[in-house]
Amino acid sequence: MTDTAPADSAAWRRLLAAARRSLERTGGSLDGTVSLAAPTDEERLVVIGITGVHRPAGVGRVTVRLTEIDAFLRDAYGAGLTATIGEFRDRPGERARDTAGRDAVLALAAESRHAARPWFATWLDALRRDGTLTRIVRAGWPFADVVAVLDALPADGEPLPVFAERLLDDTKALTDGPLRGLVLRALAAWHEVPHPAGAEQERALWELSGVVPDDLASQVLVLNLPASGCLLGDWLTTAATAHVPLRVTLHQIRLAPLTVAAPRVFVCENPAVLRAAAGRATAPLICTEGVPSAALHALLAALPPTTVIHWRNDFDWTGIRLTRAALARYPGATPWRMSTDDYRSRAGRGIPLLGTPATAPWDPPLTEAMTETGQAVMEERLLDVLLTDITG
Repeated sequence: MTDTAPADSAAWRRLLAAARRSLERTGGSLDGTVSLAAPTDEERLVVIGITGVHRPAGVGRVTVRLTEIDAFLRDAYGAGLTATIGEFRDRPGERARDTAGRDAVLALAAESRHAARPWFATWLDALRRDGTLTRIVRAGWPFADVVAVLDALPADGEPLPVFAERLLDDTKALTDGPLRGLVLRALAAWHEVPHPAGAEQERALWELSGVVPDDLASQVLVLNLPASGCLLGDWLTTAATAHVPLRVTLHQIRLAPLTVAAPRVFVCENPAVLRAAAGRATAPLICTEGVPSAALHALLAALPPTTVIHWRNDFDWTGIRLTRAALARYPGATPWRMSTDDYRSRAGRGIPLLGTPATAPWDPPLTEAMTETGQAVMEERLLDVLLTDITG
């Protein structure tokens, strides 16, 4: 053996490393044993010194009790095994704390007013499966704030900073950090859309939940929709007279009351449809450009209750969900070219359908037809009949 302190000795290095692993695994218990395979002569002599039992040269493995190592270190160096090793992870303690923390998080989640909703269970299950629930516990992320935000949704067109200040006393609480990420994951599950990739998709997801990150960024594309009652009404009427598309912001809509007199309007998803109609005398056409914005909902709120809203989206699962949500939100809405026959007439080629199938309450066989065909049909493929509808 050597008089060098064990922590600095090569002869002790593997033995102390094995002891550390044992202590971490058992939470500091000295009841176990550790072994060294193919020990060097120096390691063999250390074990002989600890145990007082001879091991011959060339022995394949040596085993020693942790209590023996602890007693030897105390007698020879005045410090036991745990003091010699220093700090080590208490893995059983960590597991117990993680379990208690996860239980506390799940108890908070169970108090949410959304707890019984399928999307809420789906979101929580995803947090469990990918380890996020454990990270919430270990990092001390404010899960109670996540529940408070979700319980306050949907909002009614409230600006995001105002919403955050009202709930969390911090106007920027939802602009960055883990709280924002957890809420967005929940909202994506709630509205059955992919997690947002980029600022535009994130804005759309907030607006789906009735929160407006920026009333200037929230926009809607309009064609041939005359109106009156304010500056925006004049702009809409002038643009309609010239059959020129106009991009309208939520800020403009909120400046003053807007009066729109239209017996019917058509709503499409893709700008290509509106672009093809530009320059023509058509029925009023509004384009969502994907997920409907707060600006679009504010504009539709200015319509008389007698107005018929002809609504459509792409024939993909997201489009089916968006149409279903629109029909539920607007009593005066009716599907526009969103039937099984419309789909089958243009199916047979195109991009594959991705994601979870969605039901179409207005035409239940549509889901079966789309699942059977396995292909999405974008609006552009129906452009001829759509233009006929709005110009007829």
